[in-house]
Amino acid sequence: MEFKQLKIFLEKKMRMSHIYQPVMILNLLMRGGESDRSEIAEYILSFDESQIEYYEKVVDNMVGKVLRKHKIVTKEKSKYNLNDYTQYSKEEISELKYICRLKIQDFIDKRRNVWEHRKKSSGYISGSIRYEIFKRANMRCELCGVSNKVKALEVDHIIPRNKGGSDDFSNLQSLCYSCNAMKRDKDDTDFAQMRKMYDDRDSDCLFCNIDESSIIIENELAFCMYDKFPVTEYHILIIPKRHVSNYFDLFQPELNAVNQLIQKTKKLLDRKDSLITSYNIGVNNGVDSGQTINHCHIHLIPRRKNDTANPAGGVRGVISDKQSY
Repeated sequence: MEFKQLKIFLEKKMRMSHIYQPVMILNLLMRGGESDRSEIAEYILSFDESQIEYYEKVVDNMVGKVLRKHKIVTKEKSKYNLNDYTQYSKEEISELKYICRLKIQDFIDKRRNVWEHRKKSSGYISGSIRYEIFKRANMRCELCGVSNKVKALEVDHIIPRNKGGSDDFSNLQSLCYSCNAMKRDKDDTDFAQMRKMYDDRDSDCLFCNIDESSIIIENELAFCMYDKFPVTEYHILIIPKRHVSNYFDLFQPELNAVNQLIQKTKKLLDRKDSLITSYNIGVNNGVDSGQTINHCHIHLIPRRKNDTANPAGGVRGVISDKQSY
C-alpha cells in the first residue's frame, strides 16, 4: 500500500472498537515493516491497561516480594534495583543473562504440553476478561483459595469448551496452576449430564414459569426480577434458572452467575435511585428459615437513611429479639 493510501486509511477510514489496529501498524513500522505474530501480540499487550495493572501487582506481591526477601533487589516507591549491579563485569552480566534465559526456556518446555492442551480445550480468553475473573476471585484460586502471592493463577472454563461449555463470564473461574492441572487430569464428571441438569424446570414452580416480561437482567444461568411483595422500593430477587431449592445446592457456575447479577443490579439501582445508601442480601434456605417458594432465590434489598427506626443488627432481625446486641 502506498504511503498516501495508508495515511488516508489511518486518518479517515479506520474504524476502531479498540486500539489494536494502530498498535499493530505502529509495531510493523518500528520493526522495518515485518513482525512476528507473537511480537505483535506482546506489543498490543503492552497497551492493555488492565493487564499492566494486574502484572504490576504480580511484580510487587509475588516476584518482587520473593526477590526482596532474598536480598536480590531493593525497592524505592515504584522503582526496583538489582543489588550490586554496578559491581558486575560485562562477562558476569552476560553469564547471568544466559542462566536466566536457560531457566525461562526450561520452564516453557515443561509447560508447553499443558499450554497446548489449554489452547485446544479451553479456547482464547482475552486479557481484560482474565483480569475481571481474577478481580472477582480477589486474586485467589476459586477451588483451593490459595492467593496469587503463593501460586500463579489461570482462567479455566468450568464446563470445558470441548464438552459444550460457553465463554460466558459465569462459566469461567480463577484456578491456581495446581488445581487446574488436577482438574484436567482427574475430573471424570459427565459434563453432558451436568448441562442437562441446568435445564431442570418444575411445571408447578412459580419461578420456573416466570413471565419473561418480568425479567430485569439475565445471563446464561440466572435472572433477576422485582419482588412482588417488596420490603423496600426496588427490592430485587436474583434467581437461578435451574429448579433447585437450596442455595447450598447451586453449582459453581450458578454461584458465579448469581453473583454477577447481584453486582449488575446493584449498579443499576445505584443509578436509578440516589437515595439508596446500603443493601441487605439474604437467602432463606428451608421452611424454618422462612422460605415459602421451594426454588432458591436471593434477596437484594436496597436501604435508605431512616427507612427504619433502628437498622443496627440488620439481618439478625430474622429473629426479632436478637437484632440488637
